[in-house]
Amino acid sequence: MVIRIRRSQHEEGEKLVSIWCRSVDATHHFLSADYRVELEELVSSFLPEAPLWVAVNERDQPIGFMLLSGQHMDALFVDSDARGYGVGRLLVEHALSMATELTTNVNEQNEQAVGFYKKMGFKVTGRSEVDELGKPYPLLNLAYVGE
Repeated sequence: MVIRIRRSQHEEGEKLVSIWCRSVDATHHFLSADYRVELEELVSSFLPEAPLWVAVNERDQPIGFMLLSGQHMDALFVDSDARGYGVGRLLVEHALSMATELTTNVNEQNEQAVGFYKKMGFKVTGRSEVDELGKPYPLLNLAYVGE
């Protein structure tokens, strides 16, 4: 699979929300059904307008995305059908090409993501008992230290 990274386009908003949904459904089994719906509504309200970096396949179809704010990666999601092809790795490498001291947060209960970030060279630097919305889903604070 040929993958390249580019900026998101406004008309891709719906596709990117769908990628978020499939990714979360594949990896966030710990979320309550009500909270999952609440998060989707929140994501649907801002994602189409967000300045995202998008991983696309050879047909220029989005297969993953990330949101980078300075040195912090706010979001990284890969379509469940595209997992295992290096999409996440390419997005992180792209972020590292722009951010020398990259940080991110990950749900502690998302063991697949925690393992991915550790394999990519991130180390745990802190922990929060709640997520960004104050819900009881602990977050790990991560910083890139090298592979």
